[in-house]
Amino acid sequence: MLRIGPSGNSLSFYAEGHTRTKEAAEWIAGRGLNAFEYSFGRGVNIKAESALEIGAEFGRFGVEISSHAPYYTNFANPDEEMIEKSFGYVRSSIMAEHLFGGKRTVFHPASCGKSERREAMERAKRNIARLMENLSDLGFDFILCPETMGKINQIGTVEEVVDFCTLDKRLYPCFDFGHINSYTLGGIKGYDDYKRIIDYTADVLGDEKTRNMHVHFSKIMYGNKGELKHLTFADEKYGPEFDGFAKLINDYKLTPYIVCESDGTMAEDAAIMRDMIAIAEN
Repeated sequence: MLRIGPSGNSLSFYAEGHTRTKEAAEWIAGRGLNAFEYSFGRGVNIKAESALEIGAEFGRFGVEISSHAPYYTNFANPDEEMIEKSFGYVRSSIMAEHLFGGKRTVFHPASCGKSERREAMERAKRNIARLMENLSDLGFDFILCPETMGKINQIGTVEEVVDFCTLDKRLYPCFDFGHINSYTLGGIKGYDDYKRIIDYTADVLGDEKTRNMHVHFSKIMYGNKGELKHLTFADEKYGPEFDGFAKLINDYKLTPYIVCESDGTMAEDAAIMRDMIAIAEN
C-alpha cells in the first residue's frame, strides 16, 4: 500500500490551535494522508506511555507512523565508543517506533570526517553489519532504512545506500530525492533520472525492497558542497520536481512510503504529491 504524509507537523497544524502530536492523527487523516514521520533528531526522549498513546490515536485514524533516529549517528566514526552510541541511538528509536505501532526507522549512515571516502565507506559497512547483529535480540519485526545524504562529504549516495541494504533483509533504502539532487548539484531533471535510480535498485536489491522503499521528498537549496536548506514546493529554482517520480510510481506499480520534508508546508506539499500520483494514474 502506498503511503504518503508529512515529516512532523506543518505550521498550519499549530496555526489552527493544535499543540500535541497525537492530535495530528485526525488532522492528517482529514487531509487524505495516511503517513507521518516522527523525528527523534535530537534524541529519543519520549516516555513509553506517551508513545503508546500517540500510536493508539494514529492507529485509530489509519495513519502509519515511521520514525527518524537521532541525526548524529555515524557508522564510519573510528572511535568505538561513538559507534556504540550510534548503536544505542538506533536501538532506542526502533523500540520507540515499536510502541507507536510502526515498523520503519530511518537513520543517517555516516560522514567521511577526515577519512578517505573508500575507508569511511568500508568502516560504515562493517559497523552497519554489526548493528544488525546487535539488534537480533529484538523480539519483533522492523525495517531499518539508511538514508541518502545531501552533502558531498557524507556517506550516502544512491549506490552506497543500496550497498548497505545488501547486508540484511531488514535494511530497505531511504531515497531522499532532495538530497540526491543536492549532492549531484541538480542531477535529477525528470523521469529518466528517477528511472535510472529505481532500475539500479531493482537490479541489486530485487523487487520487494524496490517497490516498498522509503522516500523523503522536498525541494532543497544546494551549493558546491551539496545541501544548504529545505524549501517548499513553491520554489521554482532548485527542485527536484515530483511529477517524473509520480509517473514512475504508476508505471512500475511502486508502493513506497513517502514522507514530505518541505519547510513548514509538509502536509500541504504531501497532498500535492498525492494528487500528482492520482493524475499520473489516469
